[in-house]
Amino acid sequence: MGLLRRDFPNQRKRPRTWRCYVSRVANSYWVDERIRSQRVLPRANTSLATVQEISIDILGSRAEVRRRGGLIPSWVVFSMVILAIASVCATVNMRTRAKAQTAAVQLSSIESDVKSLRAVNHLLKAQVQKLKTDPRTIELAARSRLNMVRSNEYVVPVE
Repeated sequence: MGLLRRDFPNQRKRPRTWRCYVSRVANSYWVDERIRSQRVLPRANTSLATVQEISIDILGSRAEVRRRGGLIPSWVVFSMVILAIASVCATVNMRTRAKAQTAAVQLSSIESDVKSLRAVNHLLKAQVQKLKTDPRTIELAARSRLNMVRSNEYVVPVE
């Protein structure tokens, strides 16, 4: 802890300007580094090419560009981009419609198959019901499938 004025009553009053030396060194170093980092250095005279020189190397001079027919206008580039986007959208739309039509044809064929199978299933259920309850149907099934005859009948084979 620091010593206070009340600890030394006989001491003269003087303005308090004393600071810690370590703090002073650290602050001056920090301030110096901050000022040095914010200082704008003069541009070194190196052989860096300007933007104009680089563009002349890539495209050529203005006279050469005019002689070749000039650069492509921006509206042409824009219209080419729009045309490409429209063609991609049209292609995606056409493929989607073709797939939807194919799916619709498959759905209709499957629906017709289901309808015919339900009709066949209904007929088979009716036959099963008749075979369980109707004696005439039972007799016909026994004669046709099992070659059964009654006891008072004669079988005559015909070729």
